[in-house]
Amino acid sequence: MLFRMAVVALFVALATTVWMTNSWLTQRFTETTRDRADTRLALYSASLLSELQRNSVVPQLLARDGELNDALASGDFSNTSEKLISYWDEIGIAALTLLDESGTVVAATNQDWLGSEMADQSWFQAALSERQTVFSMQASAGGRFEFTYSRPMEGNAGGVIVANAALRRFEAAWAGTADAVLVTNAEGTIILATEPKWRGLTVGAALQRQTPEGAIARAIRLTSDWAALPPDAYVQGEAVLRRDLDVPFKNWTITSFTTYDGIRERVNAVIALEIMGFAILLSLGFYILNRKNALRLALFQRESEELRALNARLQREIAARERAQENLAVAEQTIAQSSKLAALGEMSAAISHELNQPLAAMKTYLAGAKLLLRRNRTDEALSSFQRVDGLIERMSAITKQLKSYARKGVEELQPVDLGASISTTLSMMEPQMRQRQVKISVVEPDQPVLTLGDQLRIEQVMVNLLRNALDATKGVEKPAIEIILAAGEMAVVSVRDNGPGMENLDQLFEPFFTTKQPGDGVGLGLAISSGIVSDLGGRLTAHNGEEQGAVFEIQLPILMEENEAAE
Repeated sequence: MLFRMAVVALFVALATTVWMTNSWLTQRFTETTRDRADTRLALYSASLLSELQRNSVVPQLLARDGELNDALASGDFSNTSEKLISYWDEIGIAALTLLDESGTVVAATNQDWLGSEMADQSWFQAALSERQTVFSMQASAGGRFEFTYSRPMEGNAGGVIVANAALRRFEAAWAGTADAVLVTNAEGTIILATEPKWRGLTVGAALQRQTPEGAIARAIRLTSDWAALPPDAYVQGEAVLRRDLDVPFKNWTITSFTTYDGIRERVNAVIALEIMGFAILLSLGFYILNRKNALRLALFQRESEELRALNARLQREIAARERAQENLAVAEQTIAQSSKLAALGEMSAAISHELNQPLAAMKTYLAGAKLLLRRNRTDEALSSFQRVDGLIERMSAITKQLKSYARKGVEELQPVDLGASISTTLSMMEPQMRQRQVKISVVEPDQPVLTLGDQLRIEQVMVNLLRNALDATKGVEKPAIEIILAAGEMAVVSVRDNGPGMENLDQLFEPFFTTKQPGDGVGLGLAISSGIVSDLGGRLTAHNGEEQGAVFEIQLPILMEENEAAE
């Protein structure tokens, strides 16, 4: 779909580019062609005017020639034609003719004219009557025009010198160009033209009579009528560019008809290059697409094989991960239980001391009871047995706390009285705290503070925090631990000590991070405690106190009465 849109966009861009290029280049090249045509007409006009001016001087110079005047006076014209021929070769004029006062040709560069009578020619009569150089133009055989300058001789014998202007060579020069050129006189008659059939006609008549085989057909053979190029003239239904220029001589006008074929060829060349470029882009796009499809097909085949292998490997990895997840859960429970057992191991030394005292007392009471029974003092012996029974209950309470702490927690969450959990924890830790002579302060509200959780796991966290507090106050002169229970949006249990405080707070809850000496701990207690609190929907935080010591806070969701009723 994307490739089709790209192809459509490419064709739209091609059409837009070709249209804009054709319009802009056609206009530009047309203006250039007009400028060039005007420049050529200016050059043609200047050359024509220069030739006319140069030829007009010749009769004036020859009319003063002494040898020509002497020949007219003496009537001896044996060498006169040779002299005119020498002038003709030197000047490059079309023809020179000398007539006597009767109008007879007595000398000429064209020997066929000798003896001809030309007294009735208008240029002869005008020269004699006006007594100055006269320009004349008249049609001759073959439709050509003769352009002559005539002037009376300045000698006493009379006569007229005639110079024919060489304007026909311009027709030959113009015919060698791609333009059709013509010159009209003041009456609009064509007097010079690259097409012979135009001479003697008006421009309109010449264009109407022009056949396709003529010069104008050669000029416009590749020209078409474009809407973007308004034609200046039509010939045989074909459009041509017409340019006119006034020649500053006798109200003459020079006109050229320039073809549009050069413009069309240049515009078509640029458009062809553009189309070629777009075609190359399109071909390149198809090649890239085919190449991409082939590569994609090979890639799909290879990827399908890789996906099948990957799928099989992934299934094996999923099974392995499931087994690892199960093992991890078991390991986490084992680690948590091991942490509890490690705490029990530390408490066992202090508890054994607690048990030794009742045992020694029991031994004493039993020995006394034995003596009293031998002496038949049954009442006193019974009193000893009652004391032994009290000691046994005390020992049973101590071992019961250890047994309940050592077993695993329950999976189902139940309402837990945090105040009761604090009391139970302090009872378990009492031997250690009494042995260390640590001052314990407990602050709790009047009303019970409940949370939904696992009592044994919560007590495990509290035991761990109390153990850390005991370790933190080893070097303190008067060790003290404060336990604060507060109820707000959350139930908060704070354990504060007056130890030196903590560093690296950001790493406290990371596994295996510990500040204790080697052998005193492995750094799992706080990590396990944080995990237990997170599982119960709360969080465990730590910070240093404002004055001294460290503060650990257990934040758990509080259980209100309505929540408890719903439970």
